[in-house]
Amino acid sequence: MKIILWIAGIVIAAFLLDKVMLRMESRGWIYYRRKKPSQTGLGNAFLEIQTLLDPSKKAMVEFRKEEKKEQSDSGDPPEPGRKTSEVS
Repeated sequence: MKIILWIAGIVIAAFLLDKVMLRMESRGWIYYRRKKPSQTGLGNAFLEIQTLLDPSKKAMVEFRKEEKKEQSDSGDPPEPGRKTSEVS
């Protein structure tokens, strides 16, 4: 009987924690289940740090820097989603 009460308590606690996390996500405080984080400068900063630990990531950092430079050099505004689409 004691084990069943412990399991029920854990299930209830997990359910309540899920509701609290969803509420925090709806207020924009965290990313949890429904919203996905966007790529930010923080992610690029972590990638820079990772290149020190894992040199194979260096090519990805250089590619991103070059891609960003090409976008800023062109006079065109950036396209939504950074996907190139040709109109025929």
